[in-house]
Amino acid sequence: MLLLRDLSLRYKIPLRAVVLVLITATLLTAVQVPRERDELQRDLEENARLLGITLTQNLVVPLIQDDVWRAFELLRSPLSEVDDRAAERLPFALVLFDRDLRVMASSDPARYPVNAEPEALPRFRGIAPWVRASPTLPGARPLVVDENTLALVLPVVADGVTLGHLVLGYSRDGMRARAARLVQQSVIYTLALLALILPLTWYWGQRTARPLIKLADGMAQVGAGLPEDAALDLEESGDEIGRAGVAFRRMLYELRQKEALEQEVMVNERLAAVGRLAAGVAHEINNPLGGMLNAVDTFKRYGGDAEQTARTLSLIERGLLQIRDTVSALLVEARPSGKPLSLQDFEDLHTLVSADAHRQRVNFDWHVALPDVPLPLPATLVRQVVLNLLLNALQSTPPGEIITVCAHITGEYLSIQVINAGPLIPPERLGHLFEPFAGDHPRGHGLGLWVSYQIVQQLRGQIAVDSDESGTGFTVRLPLCHEED
Repeated sequence: MLLLRDLSLRYKIPLRAVVLVLITATLLTAVQVPRERDELQRDLEENARLLGITLTQNLVVPLIQDDVWRAFELLRSPLSEVDDRAAERLPFALVLFDRDLRVMASSDPARYPVNAEPEALPRFRGIAPWVRASPTLPGARPLVVDENTLALVLPVVADGVTLGHLVLGYSRDGMRARAARLVQQSVIYTLALLALILPLTWYWGQRTARPLIKLADGMAQVGAGLPEDAALDLEESGDEIGRAGVAFRRMLYELRQKEALEQEVMVNERLAAVGRLAAGVAHEINNPLGGMLNAVDTFKRYGGDAEQTARTLSLIERGLLQIRDTVSALLVEARPSGKPLSLQDFEDLHTLVSADAHRQRVNFDWHVALPDVPLPLPATLVRQVVLNLLLNALQSTPPGEIITVCAHITGEYLSIQVINAGPLIPPERLGHLFEPFAGDHPRGHGLGLWVSYQIVQQLRGQIAVDSDESGTGFTVRLPLCHEED
């Protein structure tokens, strides 16, 4: 059943139609054959009654005159010179009984001799009790003598007096042979009809399933893309399948419109991101450039002594370093170099941010459980990621709160967590948190989290953020089996 359930409609519908035709033909044959068999028996009884009435009318005179030879001729004449097919409809024997229920004449004297009683006659023994119990019969009555014999008993009456009885014996084998031929003919006609109907039914089923198959094939193309209307071969009609095809085309049109709109929005977002990046970079570079130009202008006006020269060079140096840091943030995909990561790097980071934490009255809850052996990760890049997260946490944590820092080995990963007690980050901002210049803190330029994200991606790790009313936590997972490209 599962196989039939998964079968294509191009076969399922024709098969169902064929099975329905076969069931209908079988039921019709099963109903028609018993009806025809009963009709054959009624026809046999009617013919026997007509034949018996004709013979009884002609046998009155031979019975009165006791003319055995004339009675024999009358009984013999209906059975003479007939073919096998006609013999099936005629009795196998005609026996005339006198008033004393002894044989006066028969169509087969050798088997049914004169003066024989009913009990002594082959295939007629069953009628004796019935005939003796009803010496004066009111009319013809068919009797089933046994499973192979059907007898019809008619009285021979003259002027209201019963002179004798005529018994017509029919073999049921002939009736069975006629019924068998009838069944054979019904089967032949049914097969001939099926031979004509089944191809038409199969063709009709295929035509019925074809629109559904085309619609299913069109829907199957949606997964790989949106097919064009020219590539679809859908039936156009006013029925349910045709309306489904129209709805499917309308859905494809709306999906194409949506896809085009999404592409346009994506391009606009990329252009906007590039514009924000360019504006941010220009802003970050213009600020130190402006300071350096002011220092150079001041040096031109009042320079000359060593102190002024040193001050000017220091300003220029700080401006160039700031520009270098900004450019370095845009080059995070540079090949990492330097020593491997160790526990001392986290201690150095703790020391580096302690002064700012003390100034902002923020405490650290430091839980770094790393082995003393170096880890196969570039210390410079990991330090930059952790430092960016720490500085971001310092900017977001109110005074008097705690920043929790955890680092430990989990399987083949280094797991780092930085959790601050800052305000909830709205869900609409979480999706853009790692984009450049996405931050809104007045002291940040928005590149720290973006740089951290790029470094984590370069190290083939993962970075995630979770924010609620109790605070915001950043989780970084870096594989220890990192291989440099």
